[in-house]
Amino acid sequence: MARNTPAPDPAASLALLDGFSLEMTGKDVPGLEEARDVIPAGTKINVTFLGNEDLDMRVAAAKAVKDAGFVPVPHVSARRLASAAQLEEFLDRLQQVGATEHVFAVGGDPAEPEGPYPDSLSVIRSGILQKYGVREVSIAGYPERHPDIPTDVLWRHLEDKSAALTDAGLGQVILTQFAFDTDPVIDWIDGVRGRGITSEIRIGTPGPAGIKRLITFARRFGVGANAMIVKKYGFSLTNLMGTAGPDRFIGDLGALVAQKESRGPVKIHFYTFGGLRATSDWARDYIAAQS
Repeated sequence: MARNTPAPDPAASLALLDGFSLEMTGKDVPGLEEARDVIPAGTKINVTFLGNEDLDMRVAAAKAVKDAGFVPVPHVSARRLASAAQLEEFLDRLQQVGATEHVFAVGGDPAEPEGPYPDSLSVIRSGILQKYGVREVSIAGYPERHPDIPTDVLWRHLEDKSAALTDAGLGQVILTQFAFDTDPVIDWIDGVRGRGITSEIRIGTPGPAGIKRLITFARRFGVGANAMIVKKYGFSLTNLMGTAGPDRFIGDLGALVAQKESRGPVKIHFYTFGGLRATSDWARDYIAAQS
């Protein structure tokens, strides 16, 4: 539902950005090296599990994150795993480079599973993660719905995964698909808390990137990209030149989260469509301006 957003509060924006996380692919190791001097030490950096990248590339990227002084969060894409042995091989290789304490378990893109794991819940329930030193698992959230999964099913999956992680004694983080509009995000946060889930939420939003690129990713992932929503974010569909950043989104979201103590803990996760360096520079400059 639409709501009146309170005036941005620098302290609330800083709280949202304190301990922000980033995302990279296996191919982004050069970009990580370029950005490492502006990324805060200890930052969580998610390493995606793409179909066009192999095991060596994923492990090398996780190792590069660890070696640079950051915290790797490698993705485990359930439907891309051909067997339990493949999952164990991946985790074993990650453990050898010190990159298994934090993982992100996600269903993945294939419509049909390539092996025994139809969804991330089946990976969580397998018991294999703990064997390789996993202590915290991120699970997916979808404030602006999912293009292929009904909303009631998404809520049931979230509740089931949260409960399974609690039963397994594993820490949990809910990491969302990227968003442009604070209204569905804050309604969704309230929905999570109303279901008794108190774990940290990381709201995904794009770092600064070209407007055409942002729209392309939004449409690919089913994120709302109509004229009203993107105007609220800070750009117009009638002018696709230039770049856009999350300044307005973070200012508005921080103020809304701060309205109710029950909405926390909430942090920001950056999808680095415009590059790790551009996103890290933006975060540094924005934090400095709010401080």
